[in-house]
Amino acid sequence: MAAEPAVKDSALLSIGEVLTQLRPEFPDTTISKLRFLETEGLVQPQRTPSGYRKYSRDDVARLRFVLAAQRDQYLPLRVIRQQLDDGAHLPPARPALVAVPDAAPRPVSQDARIRREDLCERAGIDEALLADLEGHGLITERAGGWYDADALTVAEVAKMLAAYGIQARHLRPYKVAADREAGLFAQVVAPLLHQQSPAREARADDALRELMLLSQRLHLALLRSGLSETLGP
Repeated sequence: MAAEPAVKDSALLSIGEVLTQLRPEFPDTTISKLRFLETEGLVQPQRTPSGYRKYSRDDVARLRFVLAAQRDQYLPLRVIRQQLDDGAHLPPARPALVAVPDAAPRPVSQDARIRREDLCERAGIDEALLADLEGHGLITERAGGWYDADALTVAEVAKMLAAYGIQARHLRPYKVAADREAGLFAQVVAPLLHQQSPAREARADDALRELMLLSQRLHLALLRSGLSETLGP
């Protein structure tokens, strides 16, 4: 009974209210995903006598930390959980939004649709480089004449690599390797998506993040090893 007053605290939020707060920053968040994160021990909302979840400000901060770590660093939940257990700094509660003039380019959401001219402007490349990247299969224009956030990332990285004399044709092996890896990971994750569980999509998403993190570690280790053999210790 001692916990009952806290559950009735007006500052506590329902799962729907939490979703409303998180959706603008993390548009792919769903009720199922929030429940999945709870089952994985990332957050432990209070419960009313009727069993409804009630989230505190700290709970929302933990969820924001988890979702940002997944989106920005592709970290799997076990790594994020360890960071939280180690006392990771949680983001402060978000204040009410106030309209301000644009001082810098806004970040591009993962589901953005970017027009050709906007892609060149944001990445700081010209039409010739974009056409070269498209010609080598590194960037693909979507039906309707738009590009996604990953195309923007490829363009930005290609521009920086070009400063070292690395051209689009040199990057073609990355695309071939990535396509093979994507096919392999899809075979691993496909069975998870066919499970009879409301959290199957969240579990598959976490498995993909784990695979991507392991892939990055493997690639970096192999690259360092190759450079050591080529250039010497």
